[in-house]
Amino acid sequence: MTSPTPASDGASIFRIDRFVVPTEALPAFMERLRFTQQTLDTLSGCKQNLVLKQEDSPGESRIITLVEWSDAEAITAAKATMLAKYTEEGFDPAAFIRELGVQADMGVYRSA
Repeated sequence: MTSPTPASDGASIFRIDRFVVPTEALPAFMERLRFTQQTLDTLSGCKQNLVLKQEDSPGESRIITLVEWSDAEAITAAKATMLAKYTEEGFDPAAFIRELGVQADMGVYRSA
């Protein structure tokens, strides 16, 4: 996750990640994604947590995740929680994505 800049107006902060996933990697990718989604759903400040799938060209799928957080503190705490879980289980998200051949575009957004 990218570290957010604290919001001064108390508006929601959105973490939006876009992935292009090879068909053969989709089951493993979705299993890990569901684990992450279920964990985030339990955290304070998580207002909305969506996983969306678009069938694309043959051989790949596009996955978008959108998580709405109540404020900067909530997203910062979520990042710390996920890093601790990954460290505990020896999971390297960047290596996982690379090994599966997934293309990723991840970022934090605010209302314009």
